[in-house]
Amino acid sequence: METMTHTVSGVKPARELTGRGVLMWLICFFGLVFLVNGIFIWVALGTFPGVVVESSYKAGQEYNQTIAAAEAQRERGWKVGVDLIRGLSGSGEVRVEARDKTGAPLTGLAFTARLKHPVYEGQDVVVALSETESGVYKAQADALPAGNWQLEVEATQNGERLFLSENRVFLKE
Repeated sequence: METMTHTVSGVKPARELTGRGVLMWLICFFGLVFLVNGIFIWVALGTFPGVVVESSYKAGQEYNQTIAAAEAQRERGWKVGVDLIRGLSGSGEVRVEARDKTGAPLTGLAFTARLKHPVYEGQDVVVALSETESGVYKAQADALPAGNWQLEVEATQNGERLFLSENRVFLKE
């Protein structure tokens, strides 16, 4: 009886898995996990506006008043333009131009601008604006770091809030 042997060309013999190979696979796997987590953290810190509320219960109780104030503001029909200009030194200027429904300048209001940092409450900047001309309010803000900010502009008269605007701004280096 004759025995036949066949060889298949092009097939590589199976490689043996060594301790060094296992170590390389583990390093690559966990390196990828750390890289992806680092990207997620970077994106989260750069985009999440953050929520800082002293008391969630109190904020919930004031919800209806907030809706009523927003409706009253909408009915007033004010047109308020806000400009935030930051210089190379980090200082900036907040300029607000306020007009009523008919386009007449709004005078005698107390405007306040708050630049709220989305993550760190201690970096918030608050400036009171002064009326420099009819319907135009300005203030200087020193040391505005670059990054994402929540800009709140509020107008009050006789202790009553008449206008509130919240805008997200990004200050470049």
